[in-house]
Amino acid sequence: MITGDLKRRVDALWTEFWQGGITNPLTVIEQITFLMFARLLDINETRDENRMKRTGRSFQRRFSDDEQSLRWSQFRHLGADAMLPLVRDKVFPHFRKASTSGTAFAEFMKDAQLMIQKPSLLVKAVNMIDQLPLTEGDAKGDLYEYLLSKLTTAGINGQFRTPRHIIRLMVDMLEPKPTDTISDPACGTGGFLVQAMQYLLETYTSPEGVLQETDPDTGKTEKIYSGDLLEPHREHIRSAMFHGFDFDATMLRIAAMNLMLHGVDDPDIHYQDTLSAGFTDKFPRAASDGFNVILANPPFKGSLDFEDVHASLLRQVKTKKTELLFVVLILRMLKKGGRSATIVPDGVLFGSSTAHVALRKLLLDQNQLEAVISLPSGVFKPYAGVSTGILVFTKGGRTDDVFFYDVEADGYSLDDKRDPVEANDLPACLAAWRNRSGKRDTDRTQKAFVVPAEDIREANYDLSLNKYKVRPHVAQEYEAPAVILERMKKLNNDIAADLAELEELLG
Repeated sequence: MITGDLKRRVDALWTEFWQGGITNPLTVIEQITFLMFARLLDINETRDENRMKRTGRSFQRRFSDDEQSLRWSQFRHLGADAMLPLVRDKVFPHFRKASTSGTAFAEFMKDAQLMIQKPSLLVKAVNMIDQLPLTEGDAKGDLYEYLLSKLTTAGINGQFRTPRHIIRLMVDMLEPKPTDTISDPACGTGGFLVQAMQYLLETYTSPEGVLQETDPDTGKTEKIYSGDLLEPHREHIRSAMFHGFDFDATMLRIAAMNLMLHGVDDPDIHYQDTLSAGFTDKFPRAASDGFNVILANPPFKGSLDFEDVHASLLRQVKTKKTELLFVVLILRMLKKGGRSATIVPDGVLFGSSTAHVALRKLLLDQNQLEAVISLPSGVFKPYAGVSTGILVFTKGGRTDDVFFYDVEADGYSLDDKRDPVEANDLPACLAAWRNRSGKRDTDRTQKAFVVPAEDIREANYDLSLNKYKVRPHVAQEYEAPAVILERMKKLNNDIAADLAELEELLG
């Protein structure tokens, strides 16, 4: 989570842009994004150079010998008058070359422009971004989340960043493989796709391929997973595995940057409203028949006009609600046997409208609904307090029973501060999921239990955990009336004695 000190530094950077004449919040975010990317390119180049010295393994360089002056570590030391023309006229054009020509990333960066006109503002921005902890954990995502919170439109359309630990639980539950095609129909900044790549790196790295690197600035040592066992699949991972869609160009730019810096040089990222009538049934590149894995946290709020929605979605569930339409969309985007983990608001699980019931009936009767994970309502604070759950399902097949888990704590406080705490059900949830048994997990007083599909049908397809969870009755012990009467008599006697003593003192 972003700290108070880091918030103050970002606020100071924001103020510098404002005072420098750049007052559009979206423009500020884009410019900070570009400069963050320039620094991250240099950080990754330096890491690969150091790794090459140790291992002798070559890598695709981001800067040629005659482009070294374009590296962040070089130009950040320049004075204001020299820095501005270099960054504007040489560094920004270099962004287009930083990814393979003709790639989605190059497409998003082709119109990248430095909007900073004051040399002094650029120097201040570069110096401040140089101090940001971009290499620590999910700092890039946390920083962007905080920047996004400054937009007056943030959250209006149900958009807010999914916490990384929740994403990782969903990825771990689906266990993607290096031959899969993975998509997010509302990818935002690409958090799900990046975590899927991180899972692959950690899972497909040999013991010899795990490197230890120490940050010279912080002294912290971290494990670097080389993904050496992924070598046969590198080309697929580079350009055919990851597919993201969104209708926010700034989000897509961040998503492309994130994926590129995680080893996905040419992600299939598209500017597209996936619910619209214009969204094609034929998916790009290697996923023309649908995707193996879809991970998503679609926008919860809002409704669309029927004429704007793809007809195939309305044939399944006639509704204007985006949270229902996205689940139908995901089913359409999956290939047969493909799986999804999708976050939905609680209303999807128990809503009584015809559309709500129809969606749950579709999941249970025509597909394999595998799990309902109930999340605590504070998971998305401070940006939203909505109660949510995770649906895990496979396209096609048959539902015999459904795994439920009651997550009451996720390792952070459930208030707006979201401070780290010891209570955390996520590891136990994952363990219970991996060891689930329809015959064994029948005790509904436990956090994890399995419900037969027939029980759900009888309950009008209600998928709320509280419909099936049995809260154990805790017997209360009460004192016998005679004991209570005796205590009251003693109390009265004590009061009488105190009053008599007080009267004697007062004379």
